[in-house]
Amino acid sequence: MAGSNEMTINLIVFGRTQTGKSAVGNSLLGSSDFESRCSPSSVTTRCSLGRSCYISEVIRRNGFELALHVQVLDTPSYPHSALSKEQVRETVRSALVHHFGKEGLHLALLVLRADLPLCPDESNHTIQLIQELLGPTWKDFTAVVLTHADKAEEAGLSEEAYLHSASSTLLSLLSSVQQKYIFLDNQKSIIKEERVIVLRKLLNFIRQNNYQVLLLKHKE
Repeated sequence: MAGSNEMTINLIVFGRTQTGKSAVGNSLLGSSDFESRCSPSSVTTRCSLGRSCYISEVIRRNGFELALHVQVLDTPSYPHSALSKEQVRETVRSALVHHFGKEGLHLALLVLRADLPLCPDESNHTIQLIQELLGPTWKDFTAVVLTHADKAEEAGLSEEAYLHSASSTLLSLLSSVQQKYIFLDNQKSIIKEERVIVLRKLLNFIRQNNYQVLLLKHKE
């Protein structure tokens, strides 16, 4: 949290290569801080922090509008085309402590593609990495972002119909994180009104968690 008329939320994004992880960070910030492009190899090789300008018309407290400030930590994908798991884990752990060690982390966003089925082996690697970094309460501080939602819409699937036909692996994951998920079309630039809707959903997840933050420490 920031001052009495301000609120800061700290987010980190995780995901496999080409899920749209960095694009999600850009959408939330309303910027192009993170490199995001189609590539046959992993694009992100180091962690970087993006900060939004203060965003209005998102949250109110005691009848007064608060200025929302969003900080997003982008991370290398895992599995990675050039980095080992140990390299990714230590890079992310160091960045988490450096950027959010004092204020804490509000949410980790696990980015998955809505236009591809989630198979058991595919999700295990990234989830294991999140567990190792965030610890035993990781489920309380993790939400799922399903990107490329426009592909599901083009196939005539509403969010309800999509989830009705989703794999048991995805449904089990959503259940484990207490149904904290959002659909996002990040193939095109997100407009301000859509960003406000997405941020309100994330704030609702944070509110459901009683505004707790995950405090991060260097591993002994």
